[in-house]
Amino acid sequence: MTKLADEIRDYYKIELTAIYEISKVLNSSLDMDKTLRGVLNILSSYLQMCRNTVWLRQEDGQLTVVAAIGLSGEEISRGRIKPGEGVTGRICSTGVPAVVPDVSLEPLFLNRTGVRRAVEGQIVSFIGVPIKVGRNCIGVLSVDRKGEKHPLDFQRDVLFLSMVANLIGQTVKLHRAVIDERNQLLSERSHLKRELAGKFSIDNVIGRSKRMQEVFADVHQVAPARSTVLIRGESGTGKEAIARAIHFLGNRKDGPFVKLNCAALPESLLESELFGHEKGSFTGATGERKGRFELANGGTLFLDEIGDISPGFQAKLLRVLQEREFERVGGSKTIKVDVRLVAATNRNLEDMVKKGDFRADLYYRINVVTIFLPPLRDRREDIPALVDYFIGRFNKDNKRKLAVSPEAMDIFTRCNWPGNVRELENCIERAATMTHGNLIRNIDMRCQKGQCFASVLSEKAVINVPVRSHPGEPVPAPPAIPLKDHDADLPPEESMPEDGSGTERDQLIHAMERCGWVQAKAARLLNLTPRQMGYALRKYGIEIKRL
Repeated sequence: MTKLADEIRDYYKIELTAIYEISKVLNSSLDMDKTLRGVLNILSSYLQMCRNTVWLRQEDGQLTVVAAIGLSGEEISRGRIKPGEGVTGRICSTGVPAVVPDVSLEPLFLNRTGVRRAVEGQIVSFIGVPIKVGRNCIGVLSVDRKGEKHPLDFQRDVLFLSMVANLIGQTVKLHRAVIDERNQLLSERSHLKRELAGKFSIDNVIGRSKRMQEVFADVHQVAPARSTVLIRGESGTGKEAIARAIHFLGNRKDGPFVKLNCAALPESLLESELFGHEKGSFTGATGERKGRFELANGGTLFLDEIGDISPGFQAKLLRVLQEREFERVGGSKTIKVDVRLVAATNRNLEDMVKKGDFRADLYYRINVVTIFLPPLRDRREDIPALVDYFIGRFNKDNKRKLAVSPEAMDIFTRCNWPGNVRELENCIERAATMTHGNLIRNIDMRCQKGQCFASVLSEKAVINVPVRSHPGEPVPAPPAIPLKDHDADLPPEESMPEDGSGTERDQLIHAMERCGWVQAKAARLLNLTPRQMGYALRKYGIEIKRL
């Protein structure tokens, strides 16, 4: 009697230890497959139960094996039964545990997985208990026992396995709640993305592409602040339009928006334009004049092409940005202003800082918040909308009813547009003007006549400022665009061919048009010195337009 009592006491200790270990496994991870296999392994190692299996009811109502010990993958895949079918199905449908002392003698035992075949001289018993959540049976926990057992042993096993099944039920409930909540969040997130797709917009800027929506989101985020903004991007990408949007979406929208192209003026005039001058300060200064900083007081000052100012003027500009005060040219009175600065450039400022062409302290002063505008070739999905917009504006201005053929639209979409949106606008206006009917066809476009200069420039890889996805990503130096690969280092007498009707003249005109007829900018675009540029313009008889 004492020996039996000791055995029972030892068995209860083992069961208590097993329950403790099972609770630790179930609380260790939200990976249900991993935790269920851990539970079944404990049943096998602590209580010598074999072919331990967890069946769970699926959405179609059938029971399937979701975790098992002692079964192969093929045997697990065969484990599918309907509620009420066989012993396991009956346990699920009735919610009552079942014990089969000898599976070989039970006609209801289906052996659906095919692992419990009769072994000569060995008895295999089956114990199954329902896995419940509240009053609902969501599955079955089943185990096998080898050898003949006493009915008292089966009662003890049923009681123990019922406790384990209750813990499994709570784990499955928690897991399914987490899955449902995650799926709901993902669904809501997807719904919000669809709802917000294209919601960000800016007047006079078209862009439903992902890249432009990111730009619009940045503009809406930065507009209410006072921070200095630096807009980066190639020529023609719409930097001024973005600068206007920052102003009119911000708290200074009732103040003035003043702009200045820094590359359009020499240093002497640039200082007067920005800071103003007093009467008699220099020849021609017949009266007092306010500069752009004064005119922008209480509003926004947009400095375009800030990368083109000289090193000498950079120091003067730095002081104004730091102190927000200055003196007019020829004056001694200090003037304080409240101005938000928005700057733009298509130059690689990082490379210029390394070479000493741009002051590092000025770079850090203007590079507070940076917005990168993608080139048109990187957002081709916006091209059809841009074409429709420009065609609509042309029709309104010229009282016409033009449309674009699918073939022409395909050409618009496939072009690399080194001049970006500005070049696209000019190309559309040119095609619309020269079209005789009411439909712009592919034969109306210059590229179909061998007169497209965009293809010439695109072959030279026109990339002034590579757009980067993350602020920390380094920006590589932009490649140059020579008229001919061998022209850059030759003297002016040898750098241009003598015939005045060739491709070089067209490239010169195109470069000047792109740069607003600013000779210095066009020279940099073509990788020529100002002296070479002036010689080439005189040589081909190209008259400089005064804009």
